[in-house]
Amino acid sequence: MPPRDRVPVERRRRRPTRAGTVLTAELIVDTALELIDAPGGALTVRRLGAELGADPSAIYRYFRDTDALLLAVADRLIGDMLTGLPDAAGWREGLRAFAFRVRDSMLLHPRLAVLRAARVTGGRNELRAVEAGVGLLLEAGFAPASAVRHYLDFVDTVLALAAVDAAVRDLGPKQRAADAELWERAYAAPDAGEYPVLHAVREHLPAMAEPVFADTVDLLLTGLEARLAAERASG
Repeated sequence: MPPRDRVPVERRRRRPTRAGTVLTAELIVDTALELIDAPGGALTVRRLGAELGADPSAIYRYFRDTDALLLAVADRLIGDMLTGLPDAAGWREGLRAFAFRVRDSMLLHPRLAVLRAARVTGGRNELRAVEAGVGLLLEAGFAPASAVRHYLDFVDTVLALAAVDAAVRDLGPKQRAADAELWERAYAAPDAGEYPVLHAVREHLPAMAEPVFADTVDLLLTGLEARLAAERASG
């Protein structure tokens, strides 16, 4: 049975489109990504067909439906994220670099961030990413079951945080400015009677508006080091 994002080879079109382009799955994915990333962009099969100079129905010779195409786009972005991932001196730095590459990729393509955080592509690049992440934890010395469990804990947290940062990045300038103003107004001087805790820490509240990605990743890594030490001590 073919992967869920693809259709049998015999149904694929090898004739040039009316624009003289020979369709391929890779070209469709690239074009879909361009449409999604464009200002005000939205992916529809009709728009995609127009951009490719092909009848929209031709898309379904390569992808079963729009959802399958979106998952293929997501898998392509995972591949981009992995390309050039630097060699690290040790598992901790390797996972840290991995986390920041995920975030950078999400920020480049914010409209796909939630999809990437919530869905499973089952594609080659996702498998490569899991291979790399679990491999780093095995290299650290975790038992196989622990390596898999902790990789899921780590990557799900990284994806969630990165998706939030990407969503903020995708806000319009007016929305960002309004949020910043509201933050100052709401947290500048909380009422001591109604919010005694916030009033006591009010001088530190502005820091809550700053990105927390780096601090959270470091906390995760420190937690993994503690788990590793405990596993070794109990083994």
